[in-house]
Amino acid sequence: MTLSLRLALAVIFLLAPTVHAEAPPTSFAYILQADAFAKTTTLAVERLAACGRDWIVLDAQFSSDTPWTRTDLDAIRRGLPGRKVIAYISIGEAEDYRPYWRKEWGRKGKLTAAAPAWLGAENPEWKGNYRVRYWNAEWQAIILAAVDAAMARGFDGVYLDIVDGFETFEQSGKELIDDRPNPETKQTYRRDMVDWVKAIATRARTKNPASLVIPQNGSQLLAHADFLATISGIGIEDLFTNGNKLQPQSHTSEVLGHLVKIAKAGKPVLLIEYPKITARQDAAKEFAHEKGMTWLITDRQLKTLGESGRKP
Repeated sequence: MTLSLRLALAVIFLLAPTVHAEAPPTSFAYILQADAFAKTTTLAVERLAACGRDWIVLDAQFSSDTPWTRTDLDAIRRGLPGRKVIAYISIGEAEDYRPYWRKEWGRKGKLTAAAPAWLGAENPEWKGNYRVRYWNAEWQAIILAAVDAAMARGFDGVYLDIVDGFETFEQSGKELIDDRPNPETKQTYRRDMVDWVKAIATRARTKNPASLVIPQNGSQLLAHADFLATISGIGIEDLFTNGNKLQPQSHTSEVLGHLVKIAKAGKPVLLIEYPKITARQDAAKEFAHEKGMTWLITDRQLKTLGESGRKP
């Protein structure tokens, strides 16, 4: 590496917005279908306020047509001193049940000629969710408006899903190409996602400098120093189990290798596992304890509080 390149990298690192390590929560909740968790916002607020969890990740809306209010969030926070309530926002896929979706774009997996160029095929594993070119300015404007709305209602930060959406664009047939270049931006798809998360963080912290910014999955991005400096922690799904099955050791070891960096930075790792078998649940908890993670065992549809904890 040349001297000039080393100096350039040093400058980039120094200019990156460093976030001080947040104390790991002793427990957390993750509920995306609050209208299934409780029939009304009033009942949901009462149950969440009393749930005893340090951090609560909620969809930015109670239901498709009912947003949380600042009064709701304040009431939930009052249930436990120091509690954080964080807004879930999908930044790597579009969802056809969101307020931003236009009927003329299509429905039930089929897009029309009116669909924007940044909108891609439906995710076969999640109906109603569509891949997006997340680096596109029009898509980013939609999501930044959602971030603004969440922060205006009083959320303590954002929990960002489909951060691993870059993997879709790294796929070439059966081969996954690490750091594959994006011909549209002239940089890698991973770099595009790092820049996108940083833009969201800047937007959220313009509204509240103490905003938490927590990406879910995409642990490969921790190799970027400015990404690690920007985020407040990371959520990781299915690290130890895949439903009731154990993950291949190769998968677990690879992700743990990436997580070493965030552990050294003293930032929390939120582990979300979905086994239904008690033996697998117990094994996942012990695994999380050994690795210093805060764990959550819950349902895949995220309709319940599940069970959560962290080894003292």
